[in-house]
Amino acid sequence: MIVYQDRISGNELLSDSFLYRELENGVLWEVDGQWVVQGAVDVDIGANPCNEGGDHEGGDQEGVDEEAVKVIDIVDTFRLQELPAFERKEFCTYMKRYIKNLIAKLEDEEQERFKNNIESATKFLLSKLADFQFFVGESMHDDGSLVLAYYKDGAADPTFLYFAHGLKKINC
Repeated sequence: MIVYQDRISGNELLSDSFLYRELENGVLWEVDGQWVVQGAVDVDIGANPCNEGGDHEGGDQEGVDEEAVKVIDIVDTFRLQELPAFERKEFCTYMKRYIKNLIAKLEDEEQERFKNNIESATKFLLSKLADFQFFVGESMHDDGSLVLAYYKDGAADPTFLYFAHGLKKINC
C-alpha cells in the first residue's frame, strides 16, 4: 500500500486506494470522494420481527440504526479537518506562503516543474474558489497543504483536489 503524506505537516492525506487524475500539468491531483454510511449495518436475515421480539406496531423498528452516520470516505479515512472558507485575498496569501515553504522541500527538478505550473494551477483554483470546502490534515498545521473539495457539475459526491508536489509517497 502507498500512503501520501503532506511534505510540510507529515499528515497522511491520501493513499493508493483512491485513484487520481492529474490536472494543470501534474501540479494538481483530482480524486473522487464518496458519501458512505458508517456504523452498524442492517442485515435482513428474513426473520419475522414479531417472532424475534420486535414490535411490529411501531415501537422498535428493525432495520433502523440510530448510530449510522453519513461521512465522506476521504475525509473520514484521513481524519481531514474542515476549515472556514477562504476569501480571495486570504487564499492568495496562503498560496504565497505555501509555495515558498514547499519549494524549500523539493528537489531541483521538482522545483522547476512546480514553479513553471503553479501559477496556472492557482488561477484554476481561484476560478472555483467559491465552490470549495477547505480541509487540512489531522494536526491542523498552519502551513500544511490544503485539500480542496467541491461538487463537480452538480455531482452527488465530492471531488477533491490535492497539490501533487506537496505529497510525499510512503510505501507501507
